[in-house]
Amino acid sequence: MFNNKSILITGGTGSFGKNFIATLFKKYKPKRVAVYSRDELKQFEMQQTFNAPEMRYFIGDVRDAERLKMAMRNVDYVIHAAALKQVPAAEYNPMECIKTNIHGAENVIQAALANDVEKVIALSTDKAANPINLYGATKLASDKLFVAANNIAGGHKTRFAVVRYGNVVGSRGSVVPFFKKLIADGANELPITDPRMTRFWITLEDGIEFVLKDFQRMQGGEIFVPKIPSMRITDLAESLTPDMPTKIIGIRPGEKLHEIMCPADDSHLTLEFDDHYVIRPSIIFSYKVNYEINPLGETGVPVEQGFEYNSGNNPHFLTVEELKPLNHQEV
Repeated sequence: MFNNKSILITGGTGSFGKNFIATLFKKYKPKRVAVYSRDELKQFEMQQTFNAPEMRYFIGDVRDAERLKMAMRNVDYVIHAAALKQVPAAEYNPMECIKTNIHGAENVIQAALANDVEKVIALSTDKAANPINLYGATKLASDKLFVAANNIAGGHKTRFAVVRYGNVVGSRGSVVPFFKKLIADGANELPITDPRMTRFWITLEDGIEFVLKDFQRMQGGEIFVPKIPSMRITDLAESLTPDMPTKIIGIRPGEKLHEIMCPADDSHLTLEFDDHYVIRPSIIFSYKVNYEINPLGETGVPVEQGFEYNSGNNPHFLTVEELKPLNHQEV
């Protein structure tokens, strides 16, 4: 479905954007691929690798509505990956996080509608489910904006959906590179926030494949959640260095013991498919959609009332041995 299509990725110089574009060119023949981001150095560095004639680079911020509208001219599909994602930074700079993650989401929606973009997928996070930190709260607001955008589309053909998944293995700012640096610097122990802590764990490749598939699945208004494994923070530490002692330092502000992707309060809206869940919109749209069967012919069934998909009750946990090869993945 991406052959001879124009695709724009906000925040496209990040780990997801670069790897998504590499996959796109490997599997399809897009007409045009546009990177929209605010860091000129990252764009310059990216151009050294991604220099196909189909590539376009736009310097711009998602806070700039007019620039977004210009960048989305003649675009078929948009992936909204731009966000401020660091939990502590968001707590100390709340308005900056709100401007990018909430107002930026609104600008992406308006630009897509103004240009009759066909499909938009916004990347979300498990921290948006029952959020306890500002970053999660802004992403929840963003999710709500993208879901409701289907109702304000009016006569426009544009459809919006959300993809929500957990920690990406080895991503910048995550715990694996942090632990690796401590080990390389000769640390005598690894800091563990809480030995009970668990997290959802997904490889960047799996995240990209999921997003590609969801462009085919989406009908508008869905929050797509992949079925992915969990890991225990103690097992992760052991998989990196089995002989190094750990030190319990306590949960940091804004952290949870376990992350949630499908909240119990949304169980009446949640459908289970073979390899993913779909959280249906809580609002009624002006058009009718049967979310129990998607355009790929996959069928979902309602989950039990009170069902919650969190990293602590996940039936699939990675073992220490399964974590070891994942630790070497670079993103």
